[in-house]
Amino acid sequence: MTKTRGLAILLAVIVVAATGTLAQRYGRRGYDDRGGLPSWQLDKEFSQDAFTFVRIQYSSGYGGRGFGGPYGRGGRRGYGRGFGGGSWAIDYRDADLNISYRLHQLTAMEVNPEGLVLELTDPNLGNYPFIHINPGDPVGVVFTDEEVKCLRTYLLNGGFLFVTDYWGEQEWDDFQEQMRRVFPDREPVELDLSHPIFHCVFDLKEKPQVSAIEVAMAGRGSGITWEHDNWGDTQEVHYRAYHDDKGRMVALLCHNNDLTDGWEREGENEWYFHEFAEKRAYPMGINIIVYAMTH
Repeated sequence: MTKTRGLAILLAVIVVAATGTLAQRYGRRGYDDRGGLPSWQLDKEFSQDAFTFVRIQYSSGYGGRGFGGPYGRGGRRGYGRGFGGGSWAIDYRDADLNISYRLHQLTAMEVNPEGLVLELTDPNLGNYPFIHINPGDPVGVVFTDEEVKCLRTYLLNGGFLFVTDYWGEQEWDDFQEQMRRVFPDREPVELDLSHPIFHCVFDLKEKPQVSAIEVAMAGRGSGITWEHDNWGDTQEVHYRAYHDDKGRMVALLCHNNDLTDGWEREGENEWYFHEFAEKRAYPMGINIIVYAMTH
């Protein structure tokens, strides 16, 4: 991460609308269109320093290990290149476009209207201070040795990793096998509700938990916000963070949570939009990104 890039983004993060009601506007869209989602022009002064939501593509997962194409457990589809997809592509492309639009709408950040998909080994990775990894459902990511090296270098050089959409202790353990390869010398720390990340833009009164829309609709009126109730280990939401040697947060693991589904599926049902996207997924997502860009 360059100092000029970080400074430009920092100066642009001025919150202009931390409260108020969002309007549900958009349904699902295909891989190559915005489906009516507005686009916008970047300020020329900051065109090279705008925030870009970067999703990490990896080769492992159900797209590459015999899980049968673009459908994972429970029939969930992740759009990938040519709609082929893989575990990395769950909630793609709508989640990436929608959170970018909401950042543009609710903050004064310069935000790229188009997200970006990169591999951890891409030489341009260091130009983007925020990346997202979806571990897959079931967890399918297995980093190569080169990816492990690149991710560690990226995080310790100023990058930030956001992870969500995995449930239960088995999926936590599976992904932690990979994170221990990245950080064999440190462990994640559970964040309590007093941490600034829960209050830096939206002042949240609880740690938000978001379930996929199908689960939320099935449990409507029950107060259930978690998936896989029969597993017995998904009810409690966790926000766990890795820090560098100076105490800077470099990765946030949002376990027993599916924040990106709240972004992706906002246009499919009005109740889900108001209860999960508007109240939980967007406030927490915006908090995470703003915190990462200003700390």
